[in-house]
Amino acid sequence: MFTNLFFGIFLSLFVYLIGQQLFKKFKGFFLFQPLFVAMVLGIFILFALSKFLNINIATFYQKAYKPGGDILFWFLSPATIAFAIPLYKRNDIVKKYWKDILAGLLIGTTLSLVLIIVFSKLIGLSHTSIASMLPQAATTAIALPISTAIGGNASITAMACILNAVIIYALGKYLFKIFHLGSEPIGAGLGLGTSGHTIGAAFALELGSVEGSMAAIAVVVIGAVVDLLVPIVSHIFL
Repeated sequence: MFTNLFFGIFLSLFVYLIGQQLFKKFKGFFLFQPLFVAMVLGIFILFALSKFLNINIATFYQKAYKPGGDILFWFLSPATIAFAIPLYKRNDIVKKYWKDILAGLLIGTTLSLVLIIVFSKLIGLSHTSIASMLPQAATTAIALPISTAIGGNASITAMACILNAVIIYALGKYLFKIFHLGSEPIGAGLGLGTSGHTIGAAFALELGSVEGSMAAIAVVVIGAVVDLLVPIVSHIFL
């Protein structure tokens, strides 16, 4: 079994670049969203290589991919912190609407946690599965350590966070039309940051500075709220 830092980095970049090219070729069709394509293709390649080399997939992932993948994952934290830049640039909006913004995000996050617990229990998910799902309202860099702390599975949490981001990035423009958010930059930015995390915030920045700053607020505030609420909710209900 080989261990190489460059394999995980190269594979991650390779599958993401393929996703980008497919996304452009098919004119932004949501099923070819780069992160989603990279995730599916990356899993397929790892599985195929493990079978070809006759190595257990979990062992192959841990030894061959994870060392390099962890290096890329490290950049999630500074990337999240970097969202303070658009937030600072449009702090005039924050000062004007901070009460509405904070109330909306608090209510939305609390409702999300309640719904996750209710529906998870209705379909009979295990304690570990529910604990893994609870932190997914936060961005991946924040959600993973919370998941581990409350007895969840970090892999499930990561998958939930990524799927959230992919779905929002892919379907965001359609949701704008359904909920008439095209002329509401504050609502659009908060929605993208809340549900799509850093990927949603990156999409919001493409739309405009107001959307980007609101999405940055959502990522930061939701992260703090989840960090405070999830351990309490987990202790009470799980």
